[in-house]
Order: sequence, then structure tokens, then C-alpha cells
Amino acid sequence: MEITSPCVVALTWTLKDTLGELLDELDEPIEFFVGGDDLLVKIEEALMGYGAGASLDLHLEPEEAFGDYDEMLVFLEKRSLFPKELEEGMTIEGHALPKECNPEAPKDLFYTVTEIYPEHVVIDANHPLAGIALRIHIKVEHVRGASPEELQSRSMGSGFFKIIPEAPGGTMLH
Repeated sequence: MEITSPCVVALTWTLKDTLGELLDELDEPIEFFVGGDDLLVKIEEALMGYGAGASLDLHLEPEEAFGDYDEMLVFLEKRSLFPKELEEGMTIEGHALPKECNPEAPKDLFYTVTEIYPEHVVIDANHPLAGIALRIHIKVEHVRGASPEELQSRSMGSGFFKIIPEAPGGTMLH
């Protein structure tokens, strides 16, 4: 079957920055909904017309991937507002931020704790890969038609490209 919109594809990949540093490697196939909310537009466009067994090498500029880094999404907050067990790498949902935090911090974003000081905490709502040009080698492992439920949800629930992933070993505060 050829990749068209909508369908479901199972992909593996190797993701690197432009210096060749490995950022992510997916050895086991994960399914993504094509024509929905699972994949970046440039990746979907590149996959069209290919079938199982195809391999593609793509270069994505930040604006085609996770956006430019926005310094306005970095906030310095009082350490005393957060639980003692707070650690670097933890992810906090914006609506779960202490109400005493900066009111300019959007509530609909996820924040990563990037630094902890005795008196302050740095939280960053940028995607961890924001501002980075990416090189991705993708292999199409399988292609199939989407079920009625998948067509309705427009997602396979695999959030790598849409939801900010937790830092390795990190946890999420709700």
C-alpha cells in the first residue's frame, strides 16, 4: 500500500542534529496517523507515495520542526513555590504551575525544569528541540488503512512530534 492521506504508517528513525549528534533513535516501529496530528507537515509531505520498505533522509529547519527558540518562554520563579522533590528535567503542565508564578507564563504549555538554584527555579516552555535544525533518517516499516476510530481521532496517540517529551528519567508534575 502507498502512503496517502489518511492512513497509518509504522516508522523507525534516527534523528540527529546538523553536527551529527544523535538526538533520538527509534528501533521498534511506532504507528503514526498520516493526515492528522501525529507527524510534522514536512515529514508527512515527504512520505506521500512511498510504501513499506522505503527509506528517506530529510533535513528540517527549526521552523519546519519544533520552531525557533523563544526566550520569552523561559521564566525564573521562586524556589519556595515548588515541592522539595523538584528535579531538573521534570515536566510541569502549565495549568499546574503555582498560582504565584509569573502570570505571563502561558497555562496551555508544558514547562521543563532546566535549572534549580537555592532561591530560584528556571522553567522553559520551549520544546527541547526548539531552535535546532534536524536530520532524520526514516524507514517505512508498514502502511495500512485507518480504522473508523482512527479516522475520527486523527491520531495514534504517539506524541513524539506534538507533545513535549519528558526528559530522560524525568517525571511530570500534574
